[in-house]
Amino acid sequence: MIPEDSINVLGTALQPCSQDPLTGFFRDGCCNTCEADTGSHTVCAIMTDEFLAFSKYVGNDLSTPRPEYHFPGLKAGDQWCVCAARFAQAVDAGCGPLVHLEATHQKALEIMPLSILEAHKVVE
Repeated sequence: MIPEDSINVLGTALQPCSQDPLTGFFRDGCCNTCEADTGSHTVCAIMTDEFLAFSKYVGNDLSTPRPEYHFPGLKAGDQWCVCAARFAQAVDAGCGPLVHLEATHQKALEIMPLSILEAHKVVE
């Protein structure tokens, strides 16, 4: 069940992250979360080749398609709800991707301060 308190890190209504590929813990296109989401898939990130390589290196291959899980595999430019801790780890390693603050769930703030997310925000 998708929580009703879908609020982003800016304190407003959570915006969609991606419908194609369909992302989110609930596969609803948003970075919604709940207690069952132990990975906190709350950061709406824009994939880069560097981030995808880093993620694969640390054990989470996001670029290889996994049809058995209806996962198309990601490529640079795709938007995806990533684990807040993995995003923070990538930032520490110097390969943190850009993020959409409006589509990043407020629960990400339990893992990192807003200032880190703001330093990686998409400028539109």
